[in-house]
Amino acid sequence: MRSDERVVEPYARSMRIGLMFGTDRERPRGERLAGLVADVQGVEQAGFTSVWIPQVPGYLDALTAIAVLGPVTERIELGTAVVPIQTRHPVPMAQQALTTQLACNGRFTLGLGASHHWIVEDQWGLPYDRPARLVRDYLEVLDRAFAGPGPVDVENEAFRVHSPMDVTDTAPMPILIAALAPVMLRIAGAHASGTILWMADERAIGEHVIPRITKAATEAGRPAPRIVAGVPVILCPNDETDAARAVASDVLGHADFSPNYARLLEHGNAEDIGDVMAVGDETAIADRLRSYRDAGVTELAARIVPLGDNPAARLDSRRRTQECLATLCPEL
Repeated sequence: MRSDERVVEPYARSMRIGLMFGTDRERPRGERLAGLVADVQGVEQAGFTSVWIPQVPGYLDALTAIAVLGPVTERIELGTAVVPIQTRHPVPMAQQALTTQLACNGRFTLGLGASHHWIVEDQWGLPYDRPARLVRDYLEVLDRAFAGPGPVDVENEAFRVHSPMDVTDTAPMPILIAALAPVMLRIAGAHASGTILWMADERAIGEHVIPRITKAATEAGRPAPRIVAGVPVILCPNDETDAARAVASDVLGHADFSPNYARLLEHGNAEDIGDVMAVGDETAIADRLRSYRDAGVTELAARIVPLGDNPAARLDSRRRTQECLATLCPEL
């Protein structure tokens, strides 16, 4: 090694592995919640450390689903990834989150975000102005609401709140923010437990996300932030990875609709969702996930993308990919 070369130490020596669930188009609508319960119980038995439920437009409500999952699981962390803050005023959000925490016996993590203009404006007809300011003001209300029983008295630019809170005596509430831009990363570091990411590759995480959120957390006197990375995963032969990436882009490609993701991609080497994912055989997947660990990711939220031309083939693909990831849980 030359004298001018540096040994770059990884931020994280270990990385917890969880699964992120999306929509289930294989089951009949009336069976999706029961199917989710069975799937999550199987994930817990397989040794995964966490399950993340996104708030997908028009699909199962994430917080309600987690409240159902809490009593039928024992040790696994259950988190939202993420709930848009525009869907609920912070006071009823706090009430629902605290109630969900009770249902989960302290294993719930509240993932929040400002969503995207094409959801907030185009689907809901709500304004999408100054989302970072809204997140900051929203967190100020939640911070007081989660402090314990008593009055919640907060007045800021977005909210004037004078409301009682009497859900539980003690219920610690970790909050993760979907933070992509510098301002949002500063807010997440200073006022939350960390961030949950999507469409971020190793370079974007190591050079853009971690320095900013860690600096903000340090200056605020908070612990080192959690860095949860949502990463699509497909187990397949290495000579089929191009086709697998095409499937993932079709199922999960959001950058064309979301300038927030497009700007995040500019901070890394990835051009689309196919460049972010872990795809290939067991060795290829393990190597890619280790690179996320070494970039500083503390927890992985693996989003399995099943392959196949029919439901049975896709179910088998999901099962094999999940088994592959389960073998990595003790290692990473």
